[in-house]
Amino acid sequence: MKLTTKLMAGMATAAVALTAAMPAMAAEKWDMPMAYSASNFHSENGVAFADCVRSATNGDIDITVHPGGSLFAGADIKRAIQTGQVQIGERLLSGHQNENAVFGFDSVPFLAPSFDDSAKLFKAAKPKLDAVLDEQNLVMLYAVPWPPQGLYFNKEVNSAADMQGIKFRSYNNATARLAELTGMLPVTIEAAEISQAFATGVAESMISSGATGYDRKVWESLSHFYEVDAWLPYNYVMVNKGVWADVSDANKTAITTCAGEAQARGLQASKDYTQFTMDGLAAGGMTVGPAGDQLMGDLRAVGETMTAEWLEAAGDDGAAIVDGFKSMK
Repeated sequence: MKLTTKLMAGMATAAVALTAAMPAMAAEKWDMPMAYSASNFHSENGVAFADCVRSATNGDIDITVHPGGSLFAGADIKRAIQTGQVQIGERLLSGHQNENAVFGFDSVPFLAPSFDDSAKLFKAAKPKLDAVLDEQNLVMLYAVPWPPQGLYFNKEVNSAADMQGIKFRSYNNATARLAELTGMLPVTIEAAEISQAFATGVAESMISSGATGYDRKVWESLSHFYEVDAWLPYNYVMVNKGVWADVSDANKTAITTCAGEAQARGLQASKDYTQFTMDGLAAGGMTVGPAGDQLMGDLRAVGETMTAEWLEAAGDDGAAIVDGFKSMK
């Protein structure tokens, strides 16, 4: 049994004891699309959350998880929840930074490169994030960070000069801008399409966690992973605001308790999965290790540019998030 499955299976949920919700005549069926493979720790956590909700609501709410972009592609999940095509779902909100710069707070290079800093940054951003989501007919239930983001290549790279002309998989504004500032060519590719994109040469590089590379066995096409700890983006589980309004108070309490457990469980899985996936990439034949001084210096210079650009785009909300984060350090 793989590590994250053990983590998810091994944690009993206290929310099952919440039996105050009155049983419904028939279970209310919710569909929960998720963009990543069923074996990914986010997806496994989503299944554990759905099981918890089913038990804690005495079967009133029955959530079916659809991993791997099988129901909606990652880019379409947020809109599907907003419009009521599905009741609940998970999305990487930084993929929608073009809608509101606040969504990109977790992808500002080197602002919060550790789990501890990431937690502080999320706490500072949450009130602004909740307000934006409320305007978009969404309610956040829980959020889980990915492991720190590193760079994947199909060759040795020691500086930004070595990155010129490389086709780079992008998944949000930040990754596309990173490619532009380092002379790479951004190509938008959803998580479910990564393996095929690298195998066919549509992409030759990406910035992502060890988890994504390990899940997709990218060692079959790529040769190097550089630990740069650029940022820790979050996946968010959200529910349609109208659907949430119709949930009984007792069931809201049950779901909120399950969501809190999922957030804590997912964070621990992300931490535990970090070294596990590094080891897995190396076992697959990749060269894994910290980026050299020249490459890190080049990337930090790019990060300074991107930070200034994000702060300008996010305006007062962005400044409040960063100020709040710095006050916690």
